[in-house]
Amino acid sequence: NLVFAAITGSVLPLLLERIGIDPALAGSVLLTTVTDVVGFLSFLGLATLFLV
Repeated sequence: NLVFAAITGSVLPLLLERIGIDPALAGSVLLTTVTDVVGFLSFLGLATLFLV
């Protein structure tokens, strides 16, 4: 999860700037949302793997 957050935090501002959105305003909200979703899905995947 930490590695994914680092990669997303590096790439996301570049993508936002390329499509014309201010990265300073939208970057933190999107980064937090994406890393939370990935972390939650990873947790559910591991729980399913161990419990099934």
